[in-house]
Amino acid sequence: MTYKTIYTEVEVDVDMSEFETDDLIEELENRGVGYNTKGVDADEMRLLLESIWHKRRLGNHDYQQELDRLIYGVLGKII
Repeated sequence: MTYKTIYTEVEVDVDMSEFETDDLIEELENRGVGYNTKGVDADEMRLLLESIWHKRRLGNHDYQQELDRLIYGVLGKII
């Protein structure tokens, strides 16, 4: 006996406001797309980048703390 697999595609309109924010964040994290789901402020990101840039420009290589905060803010991961 031979079985055939049949696929179908369905388009559904969904109102995203019907989902809980925590459920949406969990789904993103499950998909490996959990970056910046913590509501990290974009201005803070820019300030961290500015600080890292200034330190590197002046030859100061002591920017590990800022870099760690930036990585966590963007990716949501701690090294």
